[in-house]
Amino acid sequence: MTQSVSTRAGLRLLLGVALIATAACSKKPPKELPPPPPTAGETTGGGDTSGMNDGSATGAALPGSRADFIAQAGSDTVLFGTDMIDIDSTARAILDRQAAWLKKYPAVRVTIEGHADERGTREYNLALGDRRANSAKNYLAAAGISASRISTISYGKERPVATGSDESAWAQNRRAVTVVPQ
Repeated sequence: MTQSVSTRAGLRLLLGVALIATAACSKKPPKELPPPPPTAGETTGGGDTSGMNDGSATGAALPGSRADFIAQAGSDTVLFGTDMIDIDSTARAILDRQAAWLKKYPAVRVTIEGHADERGTREYNLALGDRRANSAKNYLAAAGISASRISTISYGKERPVATGSDESAWAQNRRAVTVVPQ
C-alpha cells in the first residue's frame, strides 16, 4: 500500500513538472496586430492628398520613394509554396532587383511583412509568416544589404490580399512583402 501511494505521489509530481515545463515553453500570440502601413493612396496625417510625396502627381516616381521602389524592383512581393519558406528563382529575381534598389538608396530602411494563407492555426501561420519574412531578409542581407536596415513582422493569415478558399487565393496570400516607408 505504501508503495502505491508513493508511486502515485511520484506520478503527480512528474505530471506537475511536465505541465510547468510545457507552460514555460509556450509563446502567447499578440492580442492585437499593429495597424498596416499606409498604402500609396492613403495619407499619414498631414492631410496631403496630392500625391506629391511619391511623385504620382507628375506621373514620375520620386527617387527613393515607395513608388520608385516598386517601379524599379518590379514588385514588392515574393510568393511561396504551401508550407514553404524557400526562395525560388522567380523570388530571387525580384529580391535581386530589390537589393539593387536598396544599394542605390543606402539610407532607406524597409520592413518585410510575412504572410500565410488561411489554412492552419493562427499561431502556426504567424510563425510561418515570420519564417517567410526572415527568409527574404536573409536573402537581401546575403546580397549585400545591411540586416540592420531590414525589420520583419508577421501577420500570418490576418491580412490576406485575396479572399476566397481556393488554391488561387491561397497562392496569392503566401507571401513576403517589402515595404518602403513613404
